[in-house]
Amino acid sequence: MVTDSEEAKAARQRLTEALVATAAEDRSAFRRLYRLTSAKLFGICLRICGERQAAEDVLQDVYLIIWRRAGGYEPGRASPISWLATIARNRAIDWRRAKGVRPTSNIVDANDIASGDMSAIDRLLAEEDDRKLHLCLDSLDDPQRQAIRTAFFDGLTYAELAQRQNVPLGTMKSWVRRGLIRLKDCLDDDS
Repeated sequence: MVTDSEEAKAARQRLTEALVATAAEDRSAFRRLYRLTSAKLFGICLRICGERQAAEDVLQDVYLIIWRRAGGYEPGRASPISWLATIARNRAIDWRRAKGVRPTSNIVDANDIASGDMSAIDRLLAEEDDRKLHLCLDSLDDPQRQAIRTAFFDGLTYAELAQRQNVPLGTMKSWVRRGLIRLKDCLDDDS
């Protein structure tokens, strides 16, 4: 019997292989990568942009970036979905900054949209990654946990976080940096 953990590892391996093959300009691998990740990355873009059309446009840019930068992915350093999600998050924040759009609190839950297009294995992998992430987030000090959650789940910049928490920008950057280091160590230990 195959366990959930084995399924998640196999799904992560397929995603890694598709990303590495994309770096070699394998178009079929790129299509496979898109099929495996587009729902999740669209959800990230939608959550940050707050507009469906903008999220679709940003997602297109995200995949162009992925096509050009896939060779920069190092399998041993980060999970493939984390690497891809970071590109999506950064591109969506860039869009928001360029448009001068402020985040809203009534954005559609990206998980509701993303879950409809995911296969059972993809959902299993996402659920396992989410479980690990939230366990590790809960182990952080409160300022670090809050800063990281707000930055990555709500798409706020360091400056917006610092202003919201009424702390200097350098302090906020330190909280996030230290928190991300602890988070990475925790996730690596749990792998």
